[in-house]
Amino acid sequence: MSETVVHLHKHTDNTPAAEPSAGDTAPTVLTVVPDAPPARPVPLWVRSGRAVKTAVTHERTRSAGRAVVRHGLYTFNGGRIAARRAWDGRTGSRYERMIRAAEAAGNLEAAEEWEERLQRFRAARHHRRMDLLHSPVDAAKGVAVGAGMSVGVLVALGVIMAISTGQAGDVVTPLSATIDFIALLIRIVQIVWGPAVTIGPFLALLALWSVGRKQHAAPQWALPANVRSGEGEPITPSIVVKALRDLGVPALSRAIKEMGDAGASMLGPITIAGCGVEVDVTLPSGVSTNEVQSKRRKLAENLTRHEHEVFITIPQAARTVRLWIADSGALDEPIGPSPLVTDETMTADYKKGKAPWGQDLRGDAAALSLYQRHLLITGLSNQGKTVALRSLALWLSLDKSVQFLMGDLKGVGDWAMFDGLATTLIQGPTDEHVIQVTEMVESAVDEMNRRIQAPPGTTFPPLIVLVDEAQVAFMCPAKDEDKRPYGGSKANSRYFMAVRKIHNQGRAVNVLMWQGTQDPTNENLPKLVREGAHTRASLALGTESQARMALGDKAVDGGAAPNLLRPGLDRGTLVVASDGITIPAGQSSITVRTHYIDDDAATAITDRAKALRDGVTTLHAIEHKEEHDPLADVAAVIGDAPRVRTKDVLARLATRNPGAYGEWSFIDLKRVLDDAGAEPYKSDGVMVVSRDRVARALANRDTEGSASAE
Repeated sequence: MSETVVHLHKHTDNTPAAEPSAGDTAPTVLTVVPDAPPARPVPLWVRSGRAVKTAVTHERTRSAGRAVVRHGLYTFNGGRIAARRAWDGRTGSRYERMIRAAEAAGNLEAAEEWEERLQRFRAARHHRRMDLLHSPVDAAKGVAVGAGMSVGVLVALGVIMAISTGQAGDVVTPLSATIDFIALLIRIVQIVWGPAVTIGPFLALLALWSVGRKQHAAPQWALPANVRSGEGEPITPSIVVKALRDLGVPALSRAIKEMGDAGASMLGPITIAGCGVEVDVTLPSGVSTNEVQSKRRKLAENLTRHEHEVFITIPQAARTVRLWIADSGALDEPIGPSPLVTDETMTADYKKGKAPWGQDLRGDAAALSLYQRHLLITGLSNQGKTVALRSLALWLSLDKSVQFLMGDLKGVGDWAMFDGLATTLIQGPTDEHVIQVTEMVESAVDEMNRRIQAPPGTTFPPLIVLVDEAQVAFMCPAKDEDKRPYGGSKANSRYFMAVRKIHNQGRAVNVLMWQGTQDPTNENLPKLVREGAHTRASLALGTESQARMALGDKAVDGGAAPNLLRPGLDRGTLVVASDGITIPAGQSSITVRTHYIDDDAATAITDRAKALRDGVTTLHAIEHKEEHDPLADVAAVIGDAPRVRTKDVLARLATRNPGAYGEWSFIDLKRVLDDAGAEPYKSDGVMVVSRDRVARALANRDTEGSASAE
């Protein structure tokens, strides 16, 4: 803050101040000189304008203005509502509206029924009007007869009183008492009539105001805050029809206005569906389903809901949309724990069972069949992808016949509990880890080929090849010694081609590919790979194009919209497209809120799974097999014997090199010998291998090798 300068000087006229001296007698004046010129005075009209502006914009002023408008419109629109009701009661307009609505909906039977009701109403009204023509005469006759009878009764009563009392004057006592009572009533009416005429209009206005208030007959901006928000308001047919009418689709608005109050004829029954309600809406002619789908946010706001609380799907019926409307705030409440956590006796059945994954929007249990289905789960980062994928693997681990090959390219320990359960578990984000995971998937391809070549009817245990954060593998720039890339989506890309091979043939021999990826694009999730998955699920995504990559065009065109899920708030909520989960008829996808299983609970489940097995040694890297020469090894195990049974040759090879020949079958041995020209043959009814044939094949091979080298 700047300082204020203080000067002491003599008070003189416009002359510069001089230094004071002892002889000066003129009074000194203390003058305060500010460091800035004083502000100019604000004109009165400016201050008045500011005051008016402040008063107009003040919240109390605005609230008072809204109250005036609100109560005035309550009375006015209440009069309109009362007049409309009176008109409907006196005329057949209500029936005519119902007829038009039935015709617009194509329901001719209902239209005929309402037309019959209209004819009955008109006939009854005609009879009432004809009765009015005769009513004055009948009323006059009735009054005359009634008056005569009343006088006669009163006179008879007076005669009885006169006989009883002996006084002749009592004959007219009842009649005079009646006349006095009538006079009293007239006097009361004369007294009350004036105030009633004065107060009557005010009472009528109060009645109209009450009607308008009950119907909230005022603009939204003028209503009180608690009424204006409508938070948690129950869904009724009139609310749904009004929301559709105000959707901004001209053809739909016109059709509903022509139907009048009977626009609810478009609606099917409103049924309770889990934590919300469900209703089918048959759209009038000229309105397509995608026009309603594209306005999901506006429809939700018209229903006093948030966008994520309204789902629009397309059922089988033509020109129909199915609305699922959640109870306000219900989707923000967590669901219960997984049965895998609460039921320690639960086991799994790969072929016939279903994994308890979560709940659908109705609140029913959502279970997924994993039998012979490749799986893809995608979504934005930190939305619960790994937990959703892991919960399926946890359930399947409780089937002791299932084998796992796992690659976690995030490498932060999300899958560490499968150590001692999975045959292979590779964890890490580097290129070296991608190379290891690629070789793991390629070993699964070799196993798949071995199974395919087995005799028909052979059954194989399920082998799940699971890669989490698969986008790291697709984006890996590393190449092998032959310059073949590990990542990418070309025909020479090793990871891509290994996944494609499993997608093409693995299902038939129970070799299945499960992948989890982030933020799908054509670069980190190639088209052929994502379309090879039988079960496709997506958490929250950023755009509709990503939703189409994740789930496919059919699911998105049918109403699937993972891009409308709220990142962070809808963590763990999946949109699933699969024939392995029960999807309502006519829909192409289902929204599932998955159970959350934390690391401690997951470890407890894998401990139970390990107890079901004899013990699994988990490899944390792919062991490269030593170079070996099958033909030379066959010659070595035959030794000096002229011939050896093929069964014994296989046993000796497995003992010599278990890693190379431990899983060899007769087909593998025969292929090697046939290629070398040392075919096995039958001797004494059993297949044998000849020492001389094998030695000759080795000599010929060595000779051909030397000649080619020269």
